[in-house]
Amino acid sequence: QAQLVESGGGLVQAGGSLTLSCAASGRTFRYYDMSWFRQAPGKERAFVAVIRWSGGSTEYADSVKGRFTIYRDFAKNTAYLQMNNLKPGDTAVYYCATGPVDGQYRYWGQGTQVTVSS
Repeated sequence: QAQLVESGGGLVQAGGSLTLSCAASGRTFRYYDMSWFRQAPGKERAFVAVIRWSGGSTEYADSVKGRFTIYRDFAKNTAYLQMNNLKPGDTAVYYCATGPVDGQYRYWGQGTQVTVSS
């Protein structure tokens, strides 16, 4: 069964860095775009970044541009989100997902908590 598992979250001070991992299992996700979302307390889930499987192009939410980097390792079937210069406003549960395909995200991970203290 296809599965995505996030890891790498934790507590960090403002200005610090974290790298989140999204390990895929059960099938290859080589031909899927991979996306990261986040959900802060009391807020809706929000798009963070996407990396296209073809060509590796990336897109970011304006709030994270210049601070976050999405990349993937096909050999490890894993996507990553490098987060630098973290701010308290980045505090959220971070999710990875496959897609979008026709606007839909088929597989989701369980989420990993990122907390940034001021």
